[in-house]
Amino acid sequence: MNDDIVFVDYYDVLQVSPTADEDTIRRIFRHLAKKCHPDLPTGGNPELFRNLVKAHDVLSDPEKRTAYDVKHQEYWDRKWQILGRATNGSIPENNKQVRERILTVLYVQRRSNSQNPGLGEIELSRMLRTPIEFMEFDLWYLLRKGLVERLETGHMAISVEGVDYVEAHTLQVNEDHLLSSHITEA
Repeated sequence: MNDDIVFVDYYDVLQVSPTADEDTIRRIFRHLAKKCHPDLPTGGNPELFRNLVKAHDVLSDPEKRTAYDVKHQEYWDRKWQILGRATNGSIPENNKQVRERILTVLYVQRRSNSQNPGLGEIELSRMLRTPIEFMEFDLWYLLRKGLVERLETGHMAISVEGVDYVEAHTLQVNEDHLLSSHITEA
């Protein structure tokens, strides 16, 4: 899991799909860079700006992007393994199930990689196969309840309260290391 510590999902940084064309990447980069440039009167966000520049550099160069896409696929293969450990592969039917899945995935992420316990909203969306727009309410709810927290990186991570909730009320680790729901009301 050490690769996850240093791996940065440049598609997530630029908030674009892996199928985005070069023109889209350039336009989104410029738009985001204007918002966080270090020369802004507010000081901007130098770390985010550096990540945006690096993402643009890699994704706008065909050779670098091809090499990056191999690493990106390997990274997502590992993330799918986390999802496999966290769910039984079924699709959530309602908001409560979406919230449980978010908590479960974030729980497994924190347990499997305490150095990098968070996931971006785009990562969560892809892993749960749920559009971000359908998760906004659930993420808001989990944040307000204190079960999830936003890290300095902008990623979402399960909080101490969330871990306590998962372990005490909703999910339990089975012998096969899968988490399963045992209570239907949250």
